[in-house]
Amino acid sequence: MSAAREDGLDAEYAWPRPPEGGWTADDLDRLPNLPPHTELIDGSLVFVSPQTRFRLRTIRLLEYALLSQAPDAYDVDREFSVRLDRRNRPEPDVLVYRADADTGPGQTWHHSDAVVLAVEVVSEDSEERDREVTPRKYAAAGIPHFWRVEQSQGLPVVYTYELDPATRAYSPTGIHHDRLKVTVPFPVVIDLTALNRRPPVVPPAQPS
Repeated sequence: MSAAREDGLDAEYAWPRPPEGGWTADDLDRLPNLPPHTELIDGSLVFVSPQTRFRLRTIRLLEYALLSQAPDAYDVDREFSVRLDRRNRPEPDVLVYRADADTGPGQTWHHSDAVVLAVEVVSEDSEERDREVTPRKYAAAGIPHFWRVEQSQGLPVVYTYELDPATRAYSPTGIHHDRLKVTVPFPVVIDLTALNRRPPVVPPAQPS
C-alpha cells in the first residue's frame, strides 16, 4: 500500500510539482508514475483523457494503411513522442519518420528532424491543442506534413497540410472525405469508410 502524505493524497498518485521554469523534454523519461501518453507542451505536463472508440479505430486505420504503403526509407509509429525543443515533446497519434532514425528498442522519442508526417485525431478534450497549438509547433520545428482528422457522421475526415518553408507555417492542401489520396510525403491511398473493418491478415509463409 502506498504511503499517505500530510495532505491526504497517496504518494503513488500525487502529481509532480513543476520546477521553476517548467519541465523539460528529458524530464518525461525521469518522472515516476506519469500516466501513459503524457505530453509536454510549453514546459507543462498534459494528461490525456480516456480515448473514444472513434479515435482508437481511426488511429488503427491510418497506422496500418501508412505502414503497408510506406517505402522502405520510412517507418510508422503510433502515439510516440516527438522532441520539438527543450520545452515541447508532444505525442502525435500517428507519425511517419525516417527509418534510419530508429535507435533501438529502448528509444522513447523521435527528434523532429526525423519526422516527415504528424497526424492528430481531434477529440473533445484536445480540440484547441490539435487544431491550433500542436500544428503551429510542428510547423515551427520543420515537420514537412501534418494531417488533422475530424469526425463527421461517424467517419474520419482528413485535412492535409504542407509546410511552407518561407513562412514556417502550414498551408492547407486538401479535405478528404471517404477516400484519402495523396502523393506526399509518398503516394498513399486510404479508404476512410473502412474505419470499422478489420485489416487484412497476411498468412505466415509456408515452409518450402
